Amino acid sequence: MTFEIRPAQKTDLRVITDVYAHHVETGLASFETDPPDLAEMASRYAGIVAANCPYIVATYAGSIAGYAYAGPFHKRHAYRGTVEDSIYLTPEAQRKGIGSALLAKLISDCEERGFRQMIALITRLDPPISVRIHEKAGFETAGILRDVGFKQDRWLDVVYMQRTLGSGATAPL
Repeated sequence: MTFEIRPAQKTDLRVITDVYAHHVETGLASFETDPPDLAEMASRYAGIVAANCPYIVATYAGSIAGYAYAGPFHKRHAYRGTVEDSIYLTPEAQRKGIGSALLAKLISDCEERGFRQMIALITRLDPPISVRIHEKAGFETAGILRDVGFKQDRWLDVVYMQRTLGSGATAPL
């Protein structure tokens, strides 16, 4: 499978909104329970771009197969060197290496922008596919928050994972 990864554009937001809605409505990767509309997704996109963070899409055969972005981990200024990643794929694009490729590109883009740490908050599921993808990209488990989300009539754990970017904490920002 040959796919291309490129920066997301405003014209991609309709498809991105649909991809995310699918995950909100049917999956456990997002703890949102009501899918945001196009206007809300456009606002989120603008916030990510304004924060100098990467927002990318993977395309296959001319269609968006998935998207990913890294956004500020927290709003407080001391967290400015830390980002949180998010990756969402269409059902057809899963288990084809696209998620790993999007994560690798996010890591590279964040390092180029001077970020020092990347955090992933992953719903703990069996099989732990997202955890494995992050481990292969150099992430380590930083902790588990037990029973913090309730969705689809069950309590869910969240795995916190972390990866150093670039020079990490060896020098000030």
